[in-house]
Amino acid sequence: MNTADQYLKAIYLVQEQEDGPASTGDVADMLEVSPASANEMIGKLEEEELLNHEKYKGVDLTDEGIRRAREALQNYCIIERFLLEVLEVEEFREEAKQLEGVIDETVAERLDTIIDREPQCPDCFDAEGDVCGLLEPELEASD
Repeated sequence: MNTADQYLKAIYLVQEQEDGPASTGDVADMLEVSPASANEMIGKLEEEELLNHEKYKGVDLTDEGIRRAREALQNYCIIERFLLEVLEVEEFREEAKQLEGVIDETVAERLDTIIDREPQCPDCFDAEGDVCGLLEPELEASD
């Protein structure tokens, strides 16, 4: 996954939360980057026809943008689940955010064979909790 995929994932999640276009400010907040940085990447993604951006209205992913965002989200869930279920890393969310930008598709696929991803992934992802929904019962049990 690369930075572009991280942006696509963030835009997808903001769109899901807002049930409409994602504001660039919300995307910047989610990624903890400056609005200028978010605008720059959004412009690049628009040139690649992965999204449409209308000033003051927000960002909408194209069908290809949605496909890539869902793949990125799926990989993020795989990383989170691997870190918690296999490695038992307590700070798995922070680690997953750091790893998502450097793990390629081959590694994600191999991690997926270990955690045995569920078919509802990535629709189970809880954007507000920033966690794979399949982990929530485990997290509640450990509290």
